[in-house]
Amino acid sequence: MMKMFLSTMPGMNKISLLCKFVSFSRFCSTRYRKKPKYGSRYLTDKSDIFSFNAWDDVEWDENQEKEAQNKVNVNSIIKFTQDDIHKYESDADKYWNAFYDIHSNRFFKDRHWLFTEFPELNDNSSEEKKIFEIGCGVGNTIFPILQYSTNKNLKVYGSDFSSKAIEILKESPEYNTERCIAFELDATELIWKVPFDENSMDVIVLIFVLSAINPDKFEQVIKNIYKYLKPGGLVLFRDYGRYDMAQLRFKPGRSLGDNFYARGDGTRVYFFTQGEIKQMFEDSGFQEVENRADRRLQVNRGKLLKMYRVWIQAKYQKPK
Repeated sequence: MMKMFLSTMPGMNKISLLCKFVSFSRFCSTRYRKKPKYGSRYLTDKSDIFSFNAWDDVEWDENQEKEAQNKVNVNSIIKFTQDDIHKYESDADKYWNAFYDIHSNRFFKDRHWLFTEFPELNDNSSEEKKIFEIGCGVGNTIFPILQYSTNKNLKVYGSDFSSKAIEILKESPEYNTERCIAFELDATELIWKVPFDENSMDVIVLIFVLSAINPDKFEQVIKNIYKYLKPGGLVLFRDYGRYDMAQLRFKPGRSLGDNFYARGDGTRVYFFTQGEIKQMFEDSGFQEVENRADRRLQVNRGKLLKMYRVWIQAKYQKPK
């Protein structure tokens, strides 16, 4: 490809040509290309399934749903003792600190899809605005927001259950206390200790965090979110959906409860339905703006493997 590219650009030195080729290659890559919301590659002919690495908005048939349910029925048998289940709860912070201690910030990639799916985070106004991310990890949502926003009056807050994650985030050269405040928080606590007032947040972000919490505590988390959002403020939610590949891959003996599992490293994960999300938020007083199952098919063309991903993406608003 590079030879063909160079042959079309006579009269330029090699360095200039190389720079242009890299730029051209980045443009062609799907990673850098602007993608429409919900994707744009749809599988209309099943014979094309291995023509690309991924397909958007893939519909499941009744047989596939039944097969997934059967796998969940098998891996949902609880073999842990009550003492084991309690240990996963009481030592949750230790498991997450160990996770970040091992992976540091090398495990994570910037979320390039962030502004496509949630354009509310790409703020280029001049109005005062406050965003709070619960479960911010090492900053892979916070830093892109700060990097691309031109709003000098934007303040971003981030909290995480893991003290190690907050430590890594604060050590990042992108961390600027004039625009960002990160702190440790157990979001399941009845009373939050946070550096801002109630009814003060324009947006609260929940991306792959509620699933890590004991389902018995979901309601309390949602109630506190409602308390700190401004009237008219938005919750942006994205998390694992029921029958996602990750759920179906769990082996028997890892279940802590219905659709709730312990990973090998001790961290936990829950898999949601749209109905559960709708009920949780509306029961706490929110109004639904969006609630959809994002079903995608990823394929390994070399091994001819099909991997179905399911995420729930939603937006809920506190009444004005």
